[in-house]
Amino acid sequence: MIKLFDPSVNSREEKAILQTLRSHYWASGSGEGKVKEFENKFNKFLGTKYCAALNSGTAALHLALSLFDIKNKEVLIPSLSFVSTATAVLYNGGIPVFVDVDKRTLCMDPKTLNEKISKKTKVILPVHFGGMPCNLDHILKICKENNLYLIEDAAHAVGSSYKNKKIGRHGDAVCFSFHPVKNLAMPTGGAITFNTSNSKSFLEKTKSLRWCGIINRKNYSYDVDKIGWNYYMNEFSASIGIIQLSKLNKLNYKRKKIAKIFSNEIKIENKMPYDENCSYHIYWLRIKNRKKFMAAMKTKKIETGIHYNPIHTMSLFNSKQKLPNTEEISNQIVSIPIHANLTDSEVDYIIKSINNF
Repeated sequence: MIKLFDPSVNSREEKAILQTLRSHYWASGSGEGKVKEFENKFNKFLGTKYCAALNSGTAALHLALSLFDIKNKEVLIPSLSFVSTATAVLYNGGIPVFVDVDKRTLCMDPKTLNEKISKKTKVILPVHFGGMPCNLDHILKICKENNLYLIEDAAHAVGSSYKNKKIGRHGDAVCFSFHPVKNLAMPTGGAITFNTSNSKSFLEKTKSLRWCGIINRKNYSYDVDKIGWNYYMNEFSASIGIIQLSKLNKLNYKRKKIAKIFSNEIKIENKMPYDENCSYHIYWLRIKNRKKFMAAMKTKKIETGIHYNPIHTMSLFNSKQKLPNTEEISNQIVSIPIHANLTDSEVDYIIKSINNF
């Protein structure tokens, strides 16, 4: 089976894990050791002001939103995303308001964004879908005009860029995920980068919240002045992340190369466009007879997936909003393999199998 996702690892990751194992220093809420090293290197890679490492992208979204006091306030999000984009709003007592997506990029549609803004709106939270950067100029303009905060869901977008600046440098807070299927793979991991005048205080608060609310720690003495969570990154994840980060540009280059070939050679009209700024966490097609297509690919031993079932249709949210683009796309979208482990012959085989469907 040609895997849909497959992390690219070798003896360097194995050596790093063994070193951490033998160190007997596997985790600490204080965020020292390899976690601190990863934070510093990731911050330098992106060119951001500050970075806090966490144990997942969901934790990143939860804590980032907690910094802006969204209780009973509205947060504008796309429905075509993983459910954490919306549940993170609920964790903080906010109200998710769903926005339709652009048919070409599958990112939040800037044209419909203005229609969703109300007196209760406080945050715009776009998703860089599949690694494709959103139209941040337009979104930032809307935020400025309406005195709103921009928090980005960059779970797919590590290494993506917008206007020659890496994703991670634009919003008030930007949230990343380092799940094993992601471009920068870890057993589990996430991060928030900060870019505002309040960045240092946001960083300090996040580091407290990720470790059960602990503050003022001196030797064995500490205080807790707020509810926090057990969200800190462990040393094994950080050790792998440091190696993955050193290879990220090379791995993303391979993904872009494959995406360009797919874009040029797959004969299906509705497919993910090629964009040099995209990191291609996934590559999607739109297929009207999707069930038959996925079954055919399975017989060819090509793994496929669906990203995603629209959040606004799920029982938890029970939204009566109509999002025509999202609803049409979600019934057709299918993901095909794209990762750095694919060989040239596998890429050719995937293209031929799709074109012969």
